[in-house]
Amino acid sequence: MSSAHNPTASTGDDLFALAMASSAGGMAIVDLDGRWLEVNRALARLAGRPATQLVGEPIVSTLAARDIEALRNALAAARESAQSLPVAFVHDGGGEVGARLDIAPVRGDDGQLRALVVQATPSAARPAGATEIDAITRRLAESEAAVASLNRLQASFAHGVSHDLRAPLRAIDSFSALLAADRGGGLDASARDYIERIRAASGRMGTLIDALLELSRAMRAELRPAPVDLGLLADWAYAELADSDPGRDAHIEVQPGLQAQGDERLLRQLLGQLLHNAWKFSRDRDQVRVRIDGERQGDRIVLRVRDEGCGFDMRYADKLFEPFQRLHGLEQAAGNGIGLAIVRCIAERHGGRVWAHAEPDAGSTFFVELPAVPDTGNPP
Repeated sequence: MSSAHNPTASTGDDLFALAMASSAGGMAIVDLDGRWLEVNRALARLAGRPATQLVGEPIVSTLAARDIEALRNALAAARESAQSLPVAFVHDGGGEVGARLDIAPVRGDDGQLRALVVQATPSAARPAGATEIDAITRRLAESEAAVASLNRLQASFAHGVSHDLRAPLRAIDSFSALLAADRGGGLDASARDYIERIRAASGRMGTLIDALLELSRAMRAELRPAPVDLGLLADWAYAELADSDPGRDAHIEVQPGLQAQGDERLLRQLLGQLLHNAWKFSRDRDQVRVRIDGERQGDRIVLRVRDEGCGFDMRYADKLFEPFQRLHGLEQAAGNGIGLAIVRCIAERHGGRVWAHAEPDAGSTFFVELPAVPDTGNPP
């Protein structure tokens, strides 16, 4: 029934148009091409242009450039369901007025989409770069999710290494030991040598698994920063080395008062690896000699661990802290190439770094930069 034959319907349409025009809230109708069809006075004030100037213009032409892509996406999505987004209208003088746009589809009695209705509510103007900030925030959230996924993968890997690789390794070592014990007397020298090589290789593999698990834990462990007495940690590390190799003559000198801000458990592991490295590469010396000292530089402390061992060629120093990289052969007591990678991992997790200087047959000095204990400003 047409409005010409129904005065009530005609009056209702007129009242709705009048209510829209008089509303204190911004209201508008936008066509399916994204152009203003009808705009009330409140929305025209927000947009900073007369309603007669807005009608027929693309809605995106009234917004800050940073909001255009987001609005286009919202207009497309609003064909199916209501959308809401913050925007900034740009006035002729260059000023911005913030608003929140609520966009909904308008359908006829037949269900066909006819237009979009827009309500605009004033809000604080969005700062320049807000879209970039939103994008950075999203990327940060995605990165955090990726890190969490990587941590779960590392934990799963560590569990698999610990259980699934150790089982066959134990079998290899156990059965080769049984073979040597039960049949050793009937085997020739070559066969006995093969068995010893098998057992030595399985032992090295076991040590490598332990080192990989240590590296994994160093990468994933939660940091609990607190003031840490580095001298005490060095003493503990030395005591463990002396217990494991009681026949070695060793002299460890530690500067008193060395402190850093960090996770005590990880820093103990760091010092343990550095002392073990000095101990190992002083094998050909009559005495293991190590000096640990350091100095504060602003809000950092630079720790030095000096030994008088066999040293290394500085041409290969860039490989020193990479996993599985070795600058010495087995005849020089080279390990599995994981220990110094653990040192670098722990230093970097504390926001620091590690580097080294050495000369062949003249010893090495390892430098570790760590956060210093915050200065309270109180006089000593």
